[in-house]
Amino acid sequence: MSVPDDTTLAGLARQTGALLKKRGVMLTTAESCTGGYAAQIMTSIPGSSEWFERGFVTYTNLAKHEMLGVPAATLEAHGAVSEPTVRAMAEGALTRSHAQVSLAVSGVAGPSGGTPGKPVGTVCLAWAGKGRETQSRTGHFTGDRDAVRRAAVQSALQGMLDFLASDE
Repeated sequence: MSVPDDTTLAGLARQTGALLKKRGVMLTTAESCTGGYAAQIMTSIPGSSEWFERGFVTYTNLAKHEMLGVPAATLEAHGAVSEPTVRAMAEGALTRSHAQVSLAVSGVAGPSGGTPGKPVGTVCLAWAGKGRETQSRTGHFTGDRDAVRRAAVQSALQGMLDFLASDE
């Protein structure tokens, strides 16, 4: 998989924004390893205030707990890089915003911090919607820190497009 460039990410953001606007829903993001990158890409699109509500950057476990309500027990049992945690992040972002859909990202961007069970490039993603079942998956991306973060944003935005389309 090649590293997505700015044009690719902006194209996905435009597609996502157009679908959000068409559906009349607002998006919120909850990000850890991407540090607000998904929110930045989304808000770089003119008119994004029509479909982007807010973004949470929750880099530490304490921030995930305090800002998004991720249970301490979830963080302790599964760690920050886990599907239970990103599902809780996505759901917490919904309850702490006025948005109807959310995406969440938490992972190991590198170059250090990986473990045998969660090597560098492991990224967990989730998508939630009011009145819908939260979806999640884990991706494994290669490359340097920037490449992992870009691939995570690409996966998050494509996942949001798929999540929105699955509700049609």
